[in-house]
Amino acid sequence: MRTPLVESRIHELDGVRDHRRLYLKTENLQPIGAFKLRGAYNKIVSLSEEEAQRGVITYSSGNHAQGVAYAARALGVKAVVVMPGNAPENKREATRSMGAEIVLVGPGSDERQAQAEELAAQHGYVIVPPYNDEKIIAGQGTIGLEILEDLPEVETVIVPVGGGGMISGVAAALKLRQPSVKVMGAEPELAADAQASLRSGKIVQFPADQVSRTRADGLRTQSIGEINFEHIRQYVDDIVTVSEDEISEAMRRLARDPKTTAEASGAVSVAAFLFHRAQLPGSKIHVAIISGGNIAPETLDELKAGAHPSTV
Repeated sequence: MRTPLVESRIHELDGVRDHRRLYLKTENLQPIGAFKLRGAYNKIVSLSEEEAQRGVITYSSGNHAQGVAYAARALGVKAVVVMPGNAPENKREATRSMGAEIVLVGPGSDERQAQAEELAAQHGYVIVPPYNDEKIIAGQGTIGLEILEDLPEVETVIVPVGGGGMISGVAAALKLRQPSVKVMGAEPELAADAQASLRSGKIVQFPADQVSRTRADGLRTQSIGEINFEHIRQYVDDIVTVSEDEISEAMRRLARDPKTTAEASGAVSVAAFLFHRAQLPGSKIHVAIISGGNIAPETLDELKAGAHPSTV
């Protein structure tokens, strides 16, 4: 689905004037509630008939799982999804409701990848990686093309970063079409492996027990993919990190409008815009990508009540 690009004034609350302009790319309005459908569909639709008959398997904390389940159902392909046991219940149920078989493992992203690879070897499934894959990256990159078509004057685009699939595709699409656009990544402080990798010039891995502490469950990857790292080094200008409190406040503000309600992972780009102005380019026209809106009902209730959510 081509999602709307809407202008927002959430950064001008309480009478504070801010002459920057913010547009929100509302990927939370995708049929599965997240951008992941783009890459998943592009990967599965590109399979040969023989590969499609074998079925697909993926590993995901939730949104990629739903993307694969949705695309596989639409294309008549069997889907198996390896998920961490601490994945939000609403994401597990949504994945299961679309016909995917779910296998639960521990919290580490390495653990679920290893389980998926083992099952693929046993049963012949085709692996649909969540981010480290050129077809996945190309699918996510269509977000960047849509932003340029809808807002050619855009100066800075802020992208949530987990494994790096979305920012790889979006950054490549933007920089190859309009090199003047600044591409900024945003990720939680507790899972800042992409920033560490970009700064050090090599892929840095964070421990599972640390990244699992961020409420941004979709960004709990321990490291970015090798293909993604090369895209990030080539096309991304910088990556900023946001605190858990900043994520919560961005969620609270976005939840005032049902069309922009975001889960924690989808709100990190807005948190970066709201609270890290000094680390962003001195641009006027910004786009923040709301990557997903699959928020647990109890968390949404807390946000509407004005409280900071304890979990997502």
